[in-house]
Amino acid sequence: MAPTAPPPHSATHSTSHSPAPGTGTGTAAAEAPAAEAPAAVKILIAGGFGVGKTTLVGSVSEVPPLRTEEYLTRASVGVDDLSGLDSKDTTTVALDFGRITVSPELVVYLFGTPGQERFWFMWNDLVTGALGGIVIADTRRLDTSFASIDFFESRRIPFVVAINCFHGHNTRTPQEIRAALDLDPQVPMLLGDVRERAFGRDLLLALVDHLMDLAADRPAPAG
Repeated sequence: MAPTAPPPHSATHSTSHSPAPGTGTGTAAAEAPAAEAPAAVKILIAGGFGVGKTTLVGSVSEVPPLRTEEYLTRASVGVDDLSGLDSKDTTTVALDFGRITVSPELVVYLFGTPGQERFWFMWNDLVTGALGGIVIADTRRLDTSFASIDFFESRRIPFVVAINCFHGHNTRTPQEIRAALDLDPQVPMLLGDVRERAFGRDLLLALVDHLMDLAADRPAPAG
């Protein structure tokens, strides 16, 4: 009798093999862990109309700042006070935005506020999450910075004051300026030109020192 042929392989028989341990084909094993996002610090830059907020953001930002400037038109006549601002032909209508990378773990974001009273309603949104602020004042028009100082004080947000000496022009002593602005003795005040990057750096460092001093004076929680 002839030998019986072996039965054919079943159509349902699997010929695949499991991968050897440690040689998985999934992409998850090959993906590197995602780097942690740097901590973000938000600083608000405020002041009256035309005191130099946009200029300060531009002088210290490491990237071209986002600006929302529009040309002044006849519609602003009688609305915007241009006293002492003969050469000003644009104005911020929303905000200025800049960035400074301090380290891979820390990034500072700068938000400049609009100065005209009709845009003050935006300040309440811009200040959300701010760690501190810089108030810029012009000695020719100190009264335009009162609202900014009151804004930070009423919300208990620490701030420093920058006296913008345009072209080195300043007709008042630091003591006279402090008295006119009714500043608390602990509020730092610096005089300089906001067009200079070094002065912007000094302002930011003064704000950091001020925040650290306030934190050190804060009583430790009970318990």
